[in-house]
Amino acid sequence: MATVSIRDEVTELLQELIRVDTTNPPGNETAAAELLRDYLEDSGAQAELYARVPERANLVARIRGRGEGPTLLFLSHTDVVLADAAEWSADPFGGELRDGEVWGRGALDMKGQVAASAVAIASLAREGFEPAGDLVFAATADEEVGDGFGAQWLCETHPDAVRCDYLINEGSGERLELGGKPFYICSVAEKMSAPFRLRVRGRSGHASMPGIADNALVKAAPLITTLGEYVPGQQLTPEVEALLEAVTGERPASPGEALGQARAIGEFFADMVEPLLALTLAPTMISASKKRNVIPAICDVVVDSRLLPGTTPAEQQEIVRAVLGEGDYELESLEAHGGTRSPIETPLWDAVTSWIGEVEPEAKPAPICVAGFTDSHWFREAFGTVAYGFFPSRAMSAELAARLIHSADERIPVEDLELGVDCFRHVAQAMLA
Repeated sequence: MATVSIRDEVTELLQELIRVDTTNPPGNETAAAELLRDYLEDSGAQAELYARVPERANLVARIRGRGEGPTLLFLSHTDVVLADAAEWSADPFGGELRDGEVWGRGALDMKGQVAASAVAIASLAREGFEPAGDLVFAATADEEVGDGFGAQWLCETHPDAVRCDYLINEGSGERLELGGKPFYICSVAEKMSAPFRLRVRGRSGHASMPGIADNALVKAAPLITTLGEYVPGQQLTPEVEALLEAVTGERPASPGEALGQARAIGEFFADMVEPLLALTLAPTMISASKKRNVIPAICDVVVDSRLLPGTTPAEQQEIVRAVLGEGDYELESLEAHGGTRSPIETPLWDAVTSWIGEVEPEAKPAPICVAGFTDSHWFREAFGTVAYGFFPSRAMSAELAARLIHSADERIPVEDLELGVDCFRHVAQAMLA
């Protein structure tokens, strides 16, 4: 049988994964998990499926270690968001290879990293890699919605399958030119997703006589505007301090100085830094009357909110009440996930740094906090795992990638897929040899 290059292997695996429609909801990730299991077992890696319901399986594969070192986990998810084929210039589930790029939903978020992680562990297994500690790969379900079928469920119900000391997940890895110097961004923390419902109360009535009612929708309007226009107080976090020090050589003394340093480098960099200095409040959904001719007694507004690590939902609600003032409204927290961080000075950071030094000696790593959140927090909370988000990319600009994720014509350069495999192999060997 002809030898297949790593580049071709990861490209073909990604194409196969994209052709498995795992749009969530409903997910149906089992088909992708089975594809990965068959691929990995052919290479000699142990692979098992864990499923809360049969159609939504998680895959966990491992190369068992000698018991002399830490456990390293490559974490990823196989579900993807909805793709409207009418908006695309290619079949979103076709996995087409076009001009050195693989096109399809999930190419960037995050079946590309799934494929790179799988090929890394499969190729090491074929070579007879005998790690000091376990090398684990988990391709989980349900990250995009988070209804309890994926990483959270695994950590709670099968902890021994995924318990790990170190973890690499999604969240960052882009190569940026900042101040004329190259950096690879590595996420070491994430904000908390803490959406809440603002319920405004009034009194219903027939819409033909609005004066006899108290329209909750109208009462909600100025509150929505107030939230949308609110400029939160900023604070300096350890991750922003470390990021600016890595890029500029100077540690900022205040949030304003940090933002000023970022703006001096470029607007895109400033756009990355600004949401990492404060909580965010973004009204996104509203519901009121169910009938055109009925004035609503209740208006519900859902507000997406992201909190800095260490900020609690109770503190968030205290801020919101101070912003809105007194009134006929109630606040209800809808969830609170994320908001965790890992230390920067660790063996995993050293492994990432040494890989960067090999592929691009003039480049440096730079830590960042993710403005959104990932499944890493389940592992930090359950096991005290040191978790980083790092999937290196340099062939596609960070600005373009940011526009393509969750959007039409999502695609990934084959060059970046191969780069990811090389990175994960290096980290595994550096951490576990």
